[in-house]
Order: sequence, then C-alpha cells, then structure tokens
Amino acid sequence: MPNTSKQHSESDLDPNPNYTGRFAPSPSGQLHFGSLVTALASYLDAKHCHGRWLVRMEDIDEPRCIAGTDTAILHSLEAHGLQWDGEVMYQSQQHSRYQEVVNALLHHQQAYYCSCTRKMIKAMGGTYNGHCRDKGLTPSNDQLAIRLKLDTELAPFTDLIMGEVSAPHQKLAGHKVEKQRVEDITIKRRDQLFSYNLVVVLDDVFQGVTHVIRGCDLIDVTPLHRCVHQSLGYQPLEYGHVPVAAIAPGRKLSKQNHATPIDNTTALENIVRALHFLGFDEVKRQDFNSIDSLLSFAISLWNRKKVVKTPEIIVPQHESTYYSVP
Repeated sequence: MPNTSKQHSESDLDPNPNYTGRFAPSPSGQLHFGSLVTALASYLDAKHCHGRWLVRMEDIDEPRCIAGTDTAILHSLEAHGLQWDGEVMYQSQQHSRYQEVVNALLHHQQAYYCSCTRKMIKAMGGTYNGHCRDKGLTPSNDQLAIRLKLDTELAPFTDLIMGEVSAPHQKLAGHKVEKQRVEDITIKRRDQLFSYNLVVVLDDVFQGVTHVIRGCDLIDVTPLHRCVHQSLGYQPLEYGHVPVAAIAPGRKLSKQNHATPIDNTTALENIVRALHFLGFDEVKRQDFNSIDSLLSFAISLWNRKKVVKTPEIIVPQHESTYYSVP
C-alpha cells in the first residue's frame, strides 16, 4: 500500500502559507488519463506557487465506491511522482463533523426538512421552488431530505485559467434574460447520505484549501459552490479549470465511459502526454530519464496563461491507451 504522507524535500520546508491546493478523486474507478491531467495540473499549480498539495478521497457516496480503488489511485499518483502533503482524508470518515454542521444549520433555521420527491420537483419545472421552506416539517416515520436556504443569486467569477465565467441564466422571459436565483440545495438526502455540494465546501474549508484546479466539467457548478461558501459565512476560494479529455463532444473520458486505467509502467510518457494535452508541447520525452527531473522542469515551466483555453479536447481515436470505447 502506498505511503499516506509525503516525504518532504528541502525545498518544501517553507511552503507558501497562502496556497493550499488539492486533488479529490472519487474511488469509483481507477485513475485514467483524464484524471491524471487534472491531478497533474493541480499539482503543478500548487508546487509552482510553493504551496501545499493535498489528496482527498471523495467517497461520500459510498454505494458507488469500489473496494481497493482508493489504494490503486494512490499507487498511480505515486508512480507518476505526484506526492501529496500530509495525510489523505476520506470523506467517509468525516460524518460526525458533517452532521454537526447540519445540526447547527437546522438549529439556526438556515436549513429545513423537505418532503418533495423527484416527481414533484419535475412538476415544478425541474427546479425546486422552496415548497417546504416555511412548512416547519420534522422527521417522522418517513425520511426527509434537508435543504440549505440560499437567498442569493449565482454570480459570475474570474477563473484562474479560463478567465471570466458568467453565471447560469434562466430561460428567456419574453425578451428579457433573468438572473438565476439559486434553489435551496439538498445537503442531506432522504437516504441519509450527505450531499457532495455540502461536503466539498466543508472539506475545503476544514483543510484550509485556498486554490482549486479541476476539470471544466465542474465549471458550471462553481458559481453554486461559491454561493454555498458565502451562505455558510466562508470566503470563496480561487478556482481554475482545465480542459477535460473527451471521447466525443460532450462525452468526457470517465469511469462511466469505460476509460482505461492509466498504465503506471509508462509514467514518464503519461506525464509528457498530459503536458502536451494542457498546451506544453515543448516538453520532449527524450530529454528526461526520471520522473523527478521531468516534474521539476514542469513545475518551473508551469504558466496558467499557457493552458489551452477550451472546455474539452477530443482524444484522438488512434491513441487507444487513453480509453476503451464501450
């Protein structure tokens, strides 16, 4: 099993206290090329800024997690030289902390119980309309969801890599585009699982994360995460999004699309391909004989402005090591 903490080098003794990044994979499948790209970009951005880089296992949706996959992911990160700082945190071990927050939100009437089903929300037009907000429901024999009150609008933000990102808008009302008022999101589901949109915010705050570099598949949810940060009284983070690898337009390389696990025996080649994918074509495989030398060069080379400014990049069909078509 891989080490769960990093062996620090001399250059890491005085990290930048104003930068903590993180990579947060879900152990529902092994590391593939797309997730390697995200991990590498997050790592390089943190180390270029002399910051800390954490790894968190987002295993909050435990029924979807596959036993042993977390170990495989950590092995792959180590094989590619992507060593993390501190201990790996598992969301499945944080339930008591999450529940304390939910209890406090209920106590202060910042959250409430909701009995609405998916069918009812669909009848509302697909967006929850606050139906249970003022009903004062309490748990009974039926399990109820818990929702967070959100009274702000989704706001645009400046992405560290993609630039200005506008907030989502509602459909046209006549000839006028209306700003989207964010719905009261579920923070604990009817099946008693905590929601991702709550715990991702709580964990980033708990771990002192300041910068999040992740895939563009999550850029649309970032205004919501910033809204939740604000609603809970926290300062929003700095976000940067990199292109996702896709096997077809709108179909990102993923576990659901049967992405091939990354080959740990070709780590040098994998890192070079990932750098090329991100826009650093000047890196040549023949110039490096070790992962350490390659990553040291990549850290010095890293520049957010050079990252390709497109939400997704179609992976060429002939590069079959990146995926397997279902």
